[in-house]
Amino acid sequence: MDKEQLKKIFDNPDFIPGIHNYCDRWCERCPMTSRCGSYALEQEHFSGTKDKDIENKEFWDKLGDLFSTTIELLLEMIEERSIDLSDIEPSPEEREKIKEASKENECVKMAKKYYKNVDAWFEESKAVLEQKENILKQQLEMQLPKSDPVSESAGIKDVIDVIMWHHYQIYVKLRRAVTGKLEGVPEIIADMPKDYDGSAKVALVGIDRSIAAWGAMLQHFPEKENSILDILVLLEKLRKQTEAFFPDARAFVRPGFDD
Repeated sequence: MDKEQLKKIFDNPDFIPGIHNYCDRWCERCPMTSRCGSYALEQEHFSGTKDKDIENKEFWDKLGDLFSTTIELLLEMIEERSIDLSDIEPSPEEREKIKEASKENECVKMAKKYYKNVDAWFEESKAVLEQKENILKQQLEMQLPKSDPVSESAGIKDVIDVIMWHHYQIYVKLRRAVTGKLEGVPEIIADMPKDYDGSAKVALVGIDRSIAAWGAMLQHFPEKENSILDILVLLEKLRKQTEAFFPDARAFVRPGFDD
């Protein structure tokens, strides 16, 4: 893909500028893909490739090509607008200090604890999950009255998908948000909405959805009440901690999603 093709996508008036910057990357469940230039770019540039794994040479070759084109376009824009990156970007030494400091942030540490607890919960609950699967299969075979194993199975899959999609992403988004806040904001954009609030907003949306999903899991697996409640308590603490550290995050308007 050359620069002109890339510009054509970026300049398409049907696409909402910046919509991809503050989404959860779950394109399969996103109602805004028709307004997203990033999604269109992926469909056009990567269509026809095989599974996007680390051994897929075709995918990574295309990704490298796209990266090079984007960097070229970005450098042209920087030159045209006379932007001095030294006034905006921290030095490598400062960035390393900020990176280390972000790891010790309470939001980040709590988010890391959450995703590890989720992985541990599913590992420890394999037997319970398999038992539930067998029970639903038996109900389906016996066609028991007042039972709907198909709907229940689909419901369980949905909430597990939500939990697993967000559990690590919450940590990643909060690391990005905390790092951005610690870096500070250049004076020239001090009055604008903060990018780190946008990242924190995505994390908070993920936390909200995860709380709802774990509430549903509690209904499906009442025998796991204690461990699920422990996770819900941790999520609630993480939600409050994040809102306290990013007091303006909830008010951040994500293009296309909140306006």
